[in-house]
Amino acid sequence: MDYLIRDAMAGDMPEVLMLIEELAIFEKEPEAVEVTAEDLIREGFGEHPLFHCFVAETNEGIVGIALVYFRFSTWKGRTVHLEDLIVKESMRGTGIGTALYKRVLQYGKEKGVKRVEWNVLDWNKPAVDFYIKSGARILEGWQVVQMDAKSLEAFISKI
Repeated sequence: MDYLIRDAMAGDMPEVLMLIEELAIFEKEPEAVEVTAEDLIREGFGEHPLFHCFVAETNEGIVGIALVYFRFSTWKGRTVHLEDLIVKESMRGTGIGTALYKRVLQYGKEKGVKRVEWNVLDWNKPAVDFYIKSGARILEGWQVVQMDAKSLEAFISKI
């Protein structure tokens, strides 16, 4: 399988959004995607981009992405957070996901970060097994905490 891993361009964002929507279906939240291609372009390609995206491209177009951004750890300093690594369902098992994963880790090394981090759903056993086999640690006892816009508004209104 011939493919190219490259930095995304603003013009790629409609195809990137299609993969994000495919991931939402896989993660059993098909209605959760609110971001638009225009949002991705504005937030990722302006004067101060909020993320960096790698794409996997074949003659079929963009078939995989890895979207990352910097975070700051009070213990480690600057880190890279892998928000999503997505491979089109029909292209899974071809090595594209592994190539994107390697590119993200190379990017972290190039940027001199002390850690690359991400979340994985506990029921996604193939991903969990892959990450463990690669040398990543799954942190037991930590839980992801979020406050959505509705909860944020309710909390702020009580202050």
